[in-house]
Amino acid sequence: MSKAFIAAVLQDSLNCTGVAAGKAANDLIDAIVAELHKEGGFTLPSFGTFTVHKTKARKALNPRTGEPVKVKAGKTVRFKASPNLKKTV
Repeated sequence: MSKAFIAAVLQDSLNCTGVAAGKAANDLIDAIVAELHKEGGFTLPSFGTFTVHKTKARKALNPRTGEPVKVKAGKTVRFKASPNLKKTV
């Protein structure tokens, strides 16, 4: 799925211009990112839950050279599908 796909769905659903649908898609994605940053997660009923998880610093291997590389601690977003979504798919 892409921003263009979301914009096209919004354009068809709202019967608006492509520019307005594109802005709405951008605003939607910005709101999702802001909510993840502020609250650490959110739930879309009947779809699933997005949560932010912290990752620890670790050692990894460069796949080309095989050299060990240090990976800094960071954050990642995880998704857990709702039972309704699992049943539908």
